[in-house]
Amino acid sequence: MTRRDLLAALPLPLLAREGSILVHEHVMVDFVGAETIRPGRYDPNEVFRLARPKLEEAKKLGCVRLLECTPNFLGRDARLMKRLEDAVGLEIWTNTGLYGAADHKFVPAFARAESAEQLARRWIQEFEKGIDGVKPRFIKTGVNKGPLHELDGKLVRAAAICSRATGLPIASHTGDGAAALEELEIVAAEKTPLSRFVWVHAQSEKDHAIHEKAARAGAWVEFDGIGPDSADWHLDCLRFMASRNLLDRALISQDAGWYNVGSPGGGNYRGYGYIYTDFLPRLDPAWTAALMIENPRRAFP
Repeated sequence: MTRRDLLAALPLPLLAREGSILVHEHVMVDFVGAETIRPGRYDPNEVFRLARPKLEEAKKLGCVRLLECTPNFLGRDARLMKRLEDAVGLEIWTNTGLYGAADHKFVPAFARAESAEQLARRWIQEFEKGIDGVKPRFIKTGVNKGPLHELDGKLVRAAAICSRATGLPIASHTGDGAAALEELEIVAAEKTPLSRFVWVHAQSEKDHAIHEKAARAGAWVEFDGIGPDSADWHLDCLRFMASRNLLDRALISQDAGWYNVGSPGGGNYRGYGYIYTDFLPRLDPAWTAALMIENPRRAFP
């Protein structure tokens, strides 16, 4: 019997982490690009049917909130997320913002022309008026590797302006540590607290010294993408943070899911259970509450 089989045989309460939050996951993504994406490319009922059991499994494992990190022009559907939230009884947070990573494939033409202030005003309006009746709870953006392209810098500055006005935290898909440090400079220059900035995909940076520098500056360092092929590295990252007394600035998640628009049957939809059944049992038990409950609630209030 494998280790996973042994864990699966345990009573559910021993595996559950009641009140836990998954800070970086996806339910649906459409990678077609900003100039081609449109609502009619998928059947919301099919997405609902396939996503619901995945989300119900996460709830059974103790998850009470999932941050759906798909941004606008990449498949964001706030109405569908609200429908799933109501059906499953699991909070599903949506976002405002724009995503500049992947060489700006998902940046619409208007965002290339407008200023950071104009973009921020769009996102502030989404916060104030809602997205199809749903209030966004965080800002999602993304940048490529450093040094930052001018467009990437503008998106980060817009996110900082929006955060300063609304109090929303910023979750930024970040290409590497050099880009992360530039982002921190931009956010700080806008007089936005660095405690509202989440460095997404920090596991992609192999230099722990940069993880430490960002955390000591006050930012959140998120090691997501946790899965069977990466768990050892993620453990190394967390052990480093703990050794520097910085575990209180760390976040973890899987970047899992998702219904892939355009793929037959939505493609290979990975569920949200691995972090509970396989990864958390490998951690120091004293870390679990901080990483899964306390830190997420502080980073995303």
